Order: sequence, then C-alpha cells, then structure tokens
Amino acid sequence: MLKAFICGAVVFPGLYYTFRKILKSALTHWSDGDVVLVSERLVSAIHAVVSTASGVIVVTSCRDVITDSHWLVNGFALFGAPYMAHDIYAMYMSYFHNRRSKDPSGAPSGHSLQTVRDFLLKDWMMVLHHLTLLLVFLPIVLFFRGGLGDFFIGCLFIAEFSTPFVSLGRILIQLGLDNTMLHKINGAIVLLSFFTCRILIFPFMYWMYGRRFGIPLYKAPFHMPLHCNLGNLVILTPQIYWFNLLLKKAKRLYLRQKRGPGDGHKDRPKTD
Repeated sequence: MLKAFICGAVVFPGLYYTFRKILKSALTHWSDGDVVLVSERLVSAIHAVVSTASGVIVVTSCRDVITDSHWLVNGFALFGAPYMAHDIYAMYMSYFHNRRSKDPSGAPSGHSLQTVRDFLLKDWMMVLHHLTLLLVFLPIVLFFRGGLGDFFIGCLFIAEFSTPFVSLGRILIQLGLDNTMLHKINGAIVLLSFFTCRILIFPFMYWMYGRRFGIPLYKAPFHMPLHCNLGNLVILTPQIYWFNLLLKKAKRLYLRQKRGPGDGHKDRPKTD
C-alpha cells in the first residue's frame, strides 16, 4: 500500500506542474493567475473522477454494507491522501497570483507569512476540510475501522462526483464563457450533482444501514455508533454550507442575466 501513497505523491503534483507548463506555453496571453487556477481545477477534476470511479466499484461490490471489503478503499485512500496536501498548496498559489493581479501596487511581490495568513483566513474552511480528511479520517479508514464499513467509505468517495463540474464552471468563467448556454447547463448539473452526491448521500447511507439491520430510516442514527454519527456530521456540515453558497451564486448569475447587459454595471455583483 505504500506504493499507492508514493504514486499519489508523484501523480498529483506532477500533473499540476505539467498542466502549468503546457498552458503557459500554449496560451501565452494568460497571466500566471490564469494558469495556476486552471491547472489546479484540472488536477482537482482528475482526482474527483478517480475517486468517483473507485467509489462506484466499491459500492457495487459490497453486498453486505458492514462486513464486505474491497482493496480499493485503502488503496485509493492512500493514493488520494497526497492530493489533499497538494491541493492546499495549489489553492494558496491561486490565491497568491489572484491577489497580486488584482492589486499589483499594494500586493506583496513575493511570498510572506502575511500572505499565508490572509490565505488561511480566506479559505479556512476548505483548508480545515482537507486537513481533517488527511489527519483524522485517513487514519480512521486505514487503522481504526477494523475492516468494517467499506461500503460507506465508497459512498464518500462518490461524493466527489460533482467536483469536475464545479471545476468546469470555474474554467469557463476564466475563459470568458460565463454567459454561454454551456455554462448555464453546467451550473444546473453542479447544483443537482452536489445536492445528490454530497448531501442526499448521507440519508442514503443511513437507509442502507437500516436495511442491513431491519430498522426504518428514522431509527438508523440511534442504532449507529455515536462516533459514526459525529463523523458524518463533521463531513456533512461544510457540504451544506458550500451548497448554500452555490445557490446564492446561481441566484446572482440569474438576476444579472435577467437584467441584461443594457442595464449597466451599477448593480453588478462584485464577485461571480
């Protein structure tokens, strides 16, 4: 299994730097901020595709949701772990270049502790989410489950299904295609896939757990061990927060497009 970890530590940073080099060479008019943001999103989408595929294989292979196991659970957990650490770095690089491009006179010319602090304050929830998965849930998956519950870990892998569409939306905005039909369709898919795979997946897991023990859905949380409920709550809470942000963003875009370009920029939202 150490090979899976080493492979992930090579693949994700390697893809990131490869994309940066290709984009910088192919799109010479792009700024460094454009390049690092799109590179980050492409790597994120690839990780999500592999995660979703692994989750589907695990879920469809486990007939008993408690005792059945699949090697991909530990394998992908180790392979994907370096991505969590790498993505924090990639997000920081995107923040750094975006900040410098927006305020070239006031933003620092180089990296500093203040820049890192500002980044952590801005994206603290995403950073905390990544660190929690890496430092808390990874050890639980590998060492403290006793080989039980691979089905539910597979469900959590599938939660990444919405990520490629989120990344595509950011890339379309970067390309200036945020007013196209493709962006609108992708936005609808983002909302549907995020709600289904990151929020409804939790009632589904409780329902499957209840089926296993012959109890109704509403009794399943009271039958499940407390630490499992707490773990689900820790993962679910930021998903609800981010889904609320997606809804607000979709509402802003809808209202902006409804007003049309002839209404001027007086009431245009400051952030898209």
